[in-house]
Order: sequence, then structure tokens, then C-alpha cells
Amino acid sequence: MYKFYLKRYIDFLISLLGIIILSPLLLILCLAIKLDTKGPIIFCQKRVGRDKSYFYIYKFRTMRIDTPKEMPTHMLENPDYFITRVGKILRRTSLDELPQLFNIIKGDMAVIGPRPALWNQYDLIEERAKYGANDIRPGLTGLAQINGRDELEIPIKARLDGKYSQHISIIMDIKCFFGTIRAVFKSAGVVEGGPSALKNEGEKE
Repeated sequence: MYKFYLKRYIDFLISLLGIIILSPLLLILCLAIKLDTKGPIIFCQKRVGRDKSYFYIYKFRTMRIDTPKEMPTHMLENPDYFITRVGKILRRTSLDELPQLFNIIKGDMAVIGPRPALWNQYDLIEERAKYGANDIRPGLTGLAQINGRDELEIPIKARLDGKYSQHISIIMDIKCFFGTIRAVFKSAGVVEGGPSALKNEGEKE
């Protein structure tokens, strides 16, 4: 009952309350982005939703407007070059994800679920298909986010997403919710460039 009915209603209410309570912060962040660099405040990107349908995710813009389009950060040759000053703070604290509260209101996303893949991240989409992780709404945060986030290789991330999709419950969602708060305060698992960046750092040492 929770998975098919209550979860959606709870997601809607949490997102609505979040938008209302965080509205002063949202306005401050909009102003900071506008003053930092030229370009739009909100960044829209095509992502994979429930049952492999497509939707446009909303994020605060953290990168320069000349950044290559439709390319995951870890595939950029020098990610730091494209990230703005305010963007570095937003990404480190995950505040850039706050506009996705509106995606949740619309029904594109859930509060908890697998992070939505880029439409052209075929390797991740294919790996998730093995576990049924493409069959549910993607989330603002999820089991993979509290267990390594950017540090995770795709097979591990997909398995965690599959574990969540197969065991959705209010207990699991509460665990992910508070685990995310803890991870955000610690900036745990945030690595610009993803797993490949870790490998490169290791080579330099």
C-alpha cells in the first residue's frame, strides 16, 4: 500500500512544505547565482524517469554557459574549469538539487529513489534494468547516495538502486532521508568527476 499509494502523497506534501519553508533560501541562492555569472538561474536537463520515460530535471545552474551539453561531469576533461564559484558551494552542499522539489510536485520524481540518469547514460540505464530500478520514479536522493554517491562504480550503484526498488518501504525511506542529511553535512561521497577522478588522484600520489 505504501509503495503504490501513500508514498506519492507523502512525497507531494514533503515537497510542498519544503518549498514553503525554504523559499527565503531559494531566493538567496537565485540572487547569488545571478550575481556570480551570466546565464539562467535554473538548469534543465533531459533525464530518464519512471519506466524509461523522459522528463526535464530542474537544478540550480552550477556551471558556465559554455559547458558541453548533455555530458556527465565525470566525462569532462577538466570539470573544475566549468564549475562556477557559487556552483562549487552548491554542489558540495547539494543545494543545487533543491529545484527538484518542483519535479516531485509534478510527479516526475520522488523524494527517495534512484538518482535519475542522463538520457544518454546507456551503461547505467542498462545495468539498472537488471534489477528493475528503471521501473520506479527516480528520487532526489536514494540508497546509493548514502552509500558512496560519486565514489561508486556503475555496477555497485545499480545494485543499490535495485535493492531499493525491490524493498521500498517507509522504513527504508526514513533511513535514506536521514542518511542523506548526515551525508550532506559531511559532504560525503562528493567527487567532481566521479570514480575516474579518484583514480586520477591516486595516480598523482
